[in-house]
Parts: sequence; C-alpha cells; structure tokens
Amino acid sequence: MKILSIPNNIFVCGSMILKMYICIISMDLKVFEQKIFSQNGEDGITMKLVELIYGEDSNNKYYVEFGVESGNECNTRILREKYNWTGLLMDGSHENNTINLQKEFITKENIVELFRKYNVPDNINLLSVDIDFNDFYCLHEILKKYTCDIIICEYNASHFSQEDKVIIYDANGGWDWSNYFGASLLSLNKLGEKYNYTLLYCNDNGVNCFFVHNDIIKNKNLEFMNMGNVDKIYRLPRYNGGPHGGHWHDMQNRQYITFEEACNI
Repeated sequence: MKILSIPNNIFVCGSMILKMYICIISMDLKVFEQKIFSQNGEDGITMKLVELIYGEDSNNKYYVEFGVESGNECNTRILREKYNWTGLLMDGSHENNTINLQKEFITKENIVELFRKYNVPDNINLLSVDIDFNDFYCLHEILKKYTCDIIICEYNASHFSQEDKVIIYDANGGWDWSNYFGASLLSLNKLGEKYNYTLLYCNDNGVNCFFVHNDIIKNKNLEFMNMGNVDKIYRLPRYNGGPHGGHWHDMQNRQYITFEEACNI
C-alpha cells in the first residue's frame, strides 16, 4: 500500500508547532489477486471490492456475466458460492438452469432485450463481460440503460496503453484465435469515463480490467493506487506466444477504429 500524508491541523503550544496528519491509504489491488473459480486472479480482486463496497451487507446481491462457457470457471461463481448472490449467466454454447445459465448468442442489437427477457434489475452489482469479440459494443449498449457497481471486462492487451483501438463491429463475428478481438484498455477507459466509471486495475497477466462507479468511490472514500491512470494500470499480455505475449497475429490484418468511431456505430 502507498501511504500519502497530508497536513490537516496545526496546533501552537508555546514556541512548538505540532502538525497532525491524516493518512490516505492508496490500496494496491495486486496483492489481493487470487484464483479460486476465476481463470486468473480475478476472484481475489472481486472479494476485496465486495468487502470494501458492501461491508457486512455483502450477501444476496445480483450479478450478470456472459461468455462463461459452462460456468465452472468464471468471474461470478465466487459471488454465488461465497456470498449467496444470484444472477444471470449467458453463453452461446452452454445452458444450465440450476445456475441460471442461458444459451444465447449475444449481439449489441439484442443485449438489452436479453436483459429484459431475464428480468435483470436496473442496477447490477457486478457485471462481467467476456465474449472475445464484440465486448466493447455490448458493454456500450448496457451502460446506456443500466448502472453497475463493479464492471469486469476483458481488454485486448496486444495494444499498448496509448492506443485507442476497437474492432469493427460484426454481429456474426467471433474470436478466431488471433489477436483481433475486443478493444484496447484506453478505449474501454474512455467508455467507462463516458458513463461515470473509474478504471481501478488490470490483472497481472493482462486479461481483465476492473471499473467501479464513481458514486461508490466517492461515497465510500475509496482510494486505489494509480486509479484512472491507464498508462500505469495497463499490463502486457502474458498468456500466449503472439505479439507482446498475447494471441497470434491477425493474418487478415483487419482494421481497428477509435473509441469515437465505435460509439457512432
């Protein structure tokens, strides 16, 4: 943890000046990474955020996650099993009614309709997005209609922190094992800022990023190391043998567009 000391009050006693300081603790989320059911260390970050945001009222909240495959390894299983949360899971190839996993092919055109179909509340306590392709576009549609306390979203770490890059939308598109997918961290940060969220963290191997709504950060007086700083939060990919340690180079050399262009599609 990084500790910043800020002068608060000055007391004069004879010729002696005594300074009192308030310490603001800037939390380093990296130390909390832990894999239980998640693919990487997301579970530990999630548990810490739940503790900080909800305290003793951590149980019986609501999550949404899509792109979960069977649901055995995902970001919200820890919420269901540890905190008794309920919610909606969706995947294009899997279904399991016992955990409310619905088989749905998700696009930006149908994501809000699917939320309504399954009675998703207007405020989602935790949203996790990982569909390996059109993540940016689906998240954008959700944030137009819903608020979230916590957002976890896959980012394309093949693009460095200064690169504003989003794939061109294709409703029928899907990941082809290349590094053409999703959006850069900078583009997702711009989307978060547009809807009043602050970037807090990227997990250590460069897969997922975490956002929290600004109202919660303010109301809970939360302070995290480097929060909102894309350059410092960005992590290189460490999961494959492609460019920069990410997925393999896109042999089709498909084009990317900017955040502004993607928002206008």
